[in-house]
Amino acid sequence: MMKINIKASAIILLGALLTSALTGCQSNQVKSPEAASPSGNSEGQSTVVVKEGSKQKEGNVVLKELAFMFKGKTIAISDTANEEQLEQMLGKAEHVKSHTYRADDGTNMDTLIGFTEKVYTYPGLKIKTISIPDGKQDSIFHIQITDPKYATVRNIKAGDSLDTLKNAYPEGRLVGEGAPEEEDDFRYEPSNYVDVMSFHIKDAKVESIQIYSLLD
Repeated sequence: MMKINIKASAIILLGALLTSALTGCQSNQVKSPEAASPSGNSEGQSTVVVKEGSKQKEGNVVLKELAFMFKGKTIAISDTANEEQLEQMLGKAEHVKSHTYRADDGTNMDTLIGFTEKVYTYPGLKIKTISIPDGKQDSIFHIQITDPKYATVRNIKAGDSLDTLKNAYPEGRLVGEGAPEEEDDFRYEPSNYVDVMSFHIKDAKVESIQIYSLLD
């Protein structure tokens, strides 16, 4: 009777060890981008899953692909930039407009009361920044491009064909599912659904590019 009990205990112990080993193997597998959390930066993981070109910057996921390049400089959504900094990178703006949101300004933007928005206009380029009431640095939240001298970090610019755009941004999609000869918008939207790059398509070519972050 004792021998039977010892044998049964050994089988149970072996089964428990095998179950534990299988569980350990499964927990060590790297998650696919679809299964990973939006930040892709769970503590203890040796491999960081990067979502659709986003990069780690100062502890926060900043979508650095939502940017354009000019003369070797990269300008992205969420970058801090005042008038002097933009002038150093892009030259002097043709026009600068500033507006501080108030309860009685007719914009119905109550969540932005006290915030100051600035619009910098260049030939074929418009950049919008926003600053919070505490007086911290202005942050870029909207970029509009129509001049081909400003290209995205994947080298897409106004005038490029729809096929070239699709090859450069396979993660994107046509919003209206329109035929190439029709007008449509091609949307590249990272996993957080807040920061967006939108290409307006006309006659099967990129007519304009908008890069923006939705404001709360």
